[in-house]
Amino acid sequence: MIKLFVGLGNPGPEYEATRHNAGFWWIDAVARTLGVQLVAERGYHGLVARANVQGRSVWLLEPQTFMNLSGQSVAALARFYKIAPEEILVAHDELDLPPGQAKLKQGGGHAGHNGLRDIHAKLGSSDYWRLRLGVGHPGQKSEVVGWVLRKAPLDERIALEQAIDRGVKAFADLAAGEMTRATLTIHTDKPPRPKPPKPAPAPAPAPAPAPAPAPDLPPG
Repeated sequence: MIKLFVGLGNPGPEYEATRHNAGFWWIDAVARTLGVQLVAERGYHGLVARANVQGRSVWLLEPQTFMNLSGQSVAALARFYKIAPEEILVAHDELDLPPGQAKLKQGGGHAGHNGLRDIHAKLGSSDYWRLRLGVGHPGQKSEVVGWVLRKAPLDERIALEQAIDRGVKAFADLAAGEMTRATLTIHTDKPPRPKPPKPAPAPAPAPAPAPAPAPDLPPG
């Protein structure tokens, strides 16, 4: 079972619509669905809500420590409520997936994601679950920071919202530990294929050559 659901992002209006806040967007959507409100809890360095799902208590958490110190918030709440790493799910932006795609996995490396890196360090474990929300890759490693801290264009944001919606639909199964069923819900839809480029218009046919004049015939 998952007891603690975490969404990663950066606090403040200047970051609100950036790709790096995809985890916050998912937690916000879950909170709306459950009818609960996230409130600031200084002891956990974040916004927290407690909800009842199928007779069990679960916690929603949005760390307010900024991305690079996300583990400080996650570890504080997990230790207080004695929640094991394998009972935690972290939703985060994922560069290696296109917008509209989402993947569920447990364990593994942090792939350079600073929020996951700090959670690894503070929990002392990588055994927690991840909901990876695709935001695409800029193509150059040097452009990654600017990419995740910018707003996605409308078509990408719509695709990402569709992936978030699938994650919300899987929430009850995630809470119950029905990971196979949750995976089917989250992974089923594929992002739309990009439209092929329109073919270039065919060149206009060259004008037909004018007929040659008739040769002069000799008299007679």
